[in-house]
Amino acid sequence: MTLSPPPCLPARLSVAPMMEWTDRHCRAFHRLLAPDALLYTEMVHAEAVIHGDRERLIGFSDIEHPVALQLGGSEPAKLAEATRIATEWGYDEVNLNVGCPSDRVQSGRFGACLMFEPDTVAACIAAMRDATHIPVTVKCRLGVDDQEDYADLLRFIDTVAAAGCGRFAVHARKAWLKGLSPKENREVPPLRYQLVYRLKQERPNLFIAINGGITDADAADEHLRHVDGVMIGRAAYHEPYFLHELQHRLFDPDTALMLRGELLRRLQPYVEEQLSRDVKLKHISRHLLGLFHAQPGGRNFRRLLTEGAVGDSAGWEVVERALAATECQREAA
Repeated sequence: MTLSPPPCLPARLSVAPMMEWTDRHCRAFHRLLAPDALLYTEMVHAEAVIHGDRERLIGFSDIEHPVALQLGGSEPAKLAEATRIATEWGYDEVNLNVGCPSDRVQSGRFGACLMFEPDTVAACIAAMRDATHIPVTVKCRLGVDDQEDYADLLRFIDTVAAAGCGRFAVHARKAWLKGLSPKENREVPPLRYQLVYRLKQERPNLFIAINGGITDADAADEHLRHVDGVMIGRAAYHEPYFLHELQHRLFDPDTALMLRGELLRRLQPYVEEQLSRDVKLKHISRHLLGLFHAQPGGRNFRRLLTEGAVGDSAGWEVVERALAATECQREAA
């Protein structure tokens, strides 16, 4: 029996889950840049959600909505329990990772290696669906290792969709489970966007978001002629202003782009609130370093922010000092 999925969030723009990057401070910053984007957590294993420090692992701020928790795992019962917990915590979506190619993930039998096991993934999705009323989605690759046939991808998608998954974020590369590092797996396998376009064309009832190598707004526009959504990865981190440009292009074309400094100063209340909870500035400021990427004064901004945030007592004045120096340098350029 094919299960009908709950309505998907209309995520034309989303920011990919990225380990060691998309923590709660990163997401708070990205939310200011792109109010209409769907944000994802780092991947958290289902066991950690069930048994670990939940505030540290899956805690988030109200300003982050809509926000999705990405889970790792391959045991339906544990994924269902983690999904139930995520729902109680107020997440807007739960996503199952079927795309990470790291050795550690493979040894735990989750991530990209699960593309070899569509029935297992379907069982996981069905159990997760039964545990929540919010959307349950999947992030995957085109295939793994020697899977060259588009039919393998289609078989995987159809099997998982029949279990109640209505949205897939597809990284338009294969994953090589042996011989390539996670970093190499983001760069070496060729991008094959046409296969994701074909998937959407042949499965129009599914929400298909495309991920991989999207670094400019024109490319995002082109992808959206063929699929439902674009998911931005490393570009959102290395050059976060790109997210604001996409927000403007996709959602707010009749308004003016905000200046980088104006956007950053809107983060001050969040930073002050986190500092009052004994969060160190350096844990927040590391996500801001790319704001002036390729701009006059950008290198100086990164230096001042990095050096100033080292001390345990560093406060917002460090950010303001770096920003003021950068704005002066840009005016003189």
